[in-house]
Amino acid sequence: MKEPLQMPMGTVTNNPPPAGAERGCGAPATAKLWWGLLYAVLILYAVVTFLPFLWAVSTSFKTLQEVSHRPTALIPDQPTLEAYRLIFSRTGLFLRWFFNSAVVTGAVVTLGLLFNSMAGYALARIPFFGRRFWFWFVLASLMVPSQVLIVPKYLIMRDLGGLNTHWGLIVPSAVNATWVFMMRQFFLNFPRELEEAAELDGLNRFQTFVRIVLPLAKPALAAQAMFLFIGAWNEFMWPLVIISEQSMYTLPVGLTAFRSEYYTFWNVVMAASMLFTLPSLILFISFRRYFMEGITLGGIKE
Repeated sequence: MKEPLQMPMGTVTNNPPPAGAERGCGAPATAKLWWGLLYAVLILYAVVTFLPFLWAVSTSFKTLQEVSHRPTALIPDQPTLEAYRLIFSRTGLFLRWFFNSAVVTGAVVTLGLLFNSMAGYALARIPFFGRRFWFWFVLASLMVPSQVLIVPKYLIMRDLGGLNTHWGLIVPSAVNATWVFMMRQFFLNFPRELEEAAELDGLNRFQTFVRIVLPLAKPALAAQAMFLFIGAWNEFMWPLVIISEQSMYTLPVGLTAFRSEYYTFWNVVMAASMLFTLPSLILFISFRRYFMEGITLGGIKE
């Protein structure tokens, strides 16, 4: 009786494994179907999100008569710059509002970068009595809605004479608890060896912070600066509460001046909104990669 033939070890056969042996036969088709549905939902969401912005741009190039008769049309019949000319010719305060927003936003960003970084560095690196208490106090303040603090802040600014002033808009926003926490988390992961080397070179704590720590924290500072800019530039509620003089309006509050009791000049409102949005849009396009870094820089470490 002949023995069955045995394949030598290491011999490679030409017969491929049957289709679907490792994965199910319908797996590739199912995966493609789910990816197709996902892309369809994302595209639909992008279109729905972009349509209001497209309508605003279109309306800013329409005449008042066309806005009244064809308010939902996305393409103007006769594009015109009339609304943009009205902003600068008949509304002399627009440039003043732009100046107010620029001053307040610039001061908030500058002071916020300084104070938030210093507070975060102190909570992360400098041992002092009650450090843990103040850290938890900062965390607790994040849970308080900003609307709850409007009345106390208003009363304080009124007693200090901060109504209808630039500094009344700046001071309450000079420190941001969210970014104190984020910078603290960033500095916890900062290499101690660099600070120890600076100490051996004769630098004190403040010199180490300014010369060594801050230059190496540029990604975190850039992300923080952009978020502070967006928040201060778009702030509406606080300026509306403490500003009553039109010459001291910021742009978000000034846009309401184009509305009347009986009628709203939507083409002028949309033109002003486009000019108002332009700085934020340019900033986002130029530095969009920092937004993701700003969201992920504060890894939890305790």
